[in-house]
Amino acid sequence: MDELNRPTIEEFQEQKKLPITLILDSIRSLHNVGSIFRTADGFAVEKIILCGITGQPPHREIEKTALGATSSISWEYEQDIVTAISSLRSKNYKIIAIEQAENSQFLNTYSPNPQEKYTLILGNEVHGVSDEAMKMIDGCLEIPQFGTKHSLNVVVSAGIVLWDFASKLGFEV
Repeated sequence: MDELNRPTIEEFQEQKKLPITLILDSIRSLHNVGSIFRTADGFAVEKIILCGITGQPPHREIEKTALGATSSISWEYEQDIVTAISSLRSKNYKIIAIEQAENSQFLNTYSPNPQEKYTLILGNEVHGVSDEAMKMIDGCLEIPQFGTKHSLNVVVSAGIVLWDFASKLGFEV
């Protein structure tokens, strides 16, 4: 770790964060949950809020892919996604679903505002972002795709969107 110049957990918790909170909206796979924790650590997001049926640490299946990121990333569980979104909205977060939906905007054409804080909602692997959440969003971003499947794993989507936001916001620690 010294050779990679990685911060300790304590240093990481004190460092500047990407102004993004992720909401995991009923993610069913514990491996996906763990991988999102690991990805969130890689991009130094502020927090993860687990909602609905999303599994919670500590759990060995989450830890298998999180590789300790459940200790570095701030997280909480909120059963009701409406409550989670309402709380973040009251703190002036811009609420954005990552979803293929009517009136979505392609990620590559979206320009995040460096003065804003963002909540990105990642939905269930089969059903996507819940209808309750979709009724409360400020916007919806879709990752352009060119193959026959037109869907990406939720973890892959998280990585693409976080990289896009970090690069467009010029984020550096």
